Amino acid sequence: MTSVEQHKLVRELRDVEMRMNREEQEMFDMFRKRDKDDEDLDEISKRKLKELYEKYVVAFRPKGNPLDALFGKKP
Repeated sequence: MTSVEQHKLVRELRDVEMRMNREEQEMFDMFRKRDKDDEDLDEISKRKLKELYEKYVVAFRPKGNPLDALFGKKP
């Protein structure tokens, strides 16, 4: 994971931080501080950051255009 990808993940997770439980928030605070200081994450931290991203950002994205159902558009 490059530093640009790391910045992107942290930036997008900031928007959903309120959904995290206490343990995840504390872990994310550590990631955010390390990202602010431009530190590279180790492999374990990268994996945990990706897991948080998949759990809170990817899982809540819509799976297609919601207007397709409204207008009867078929894939």
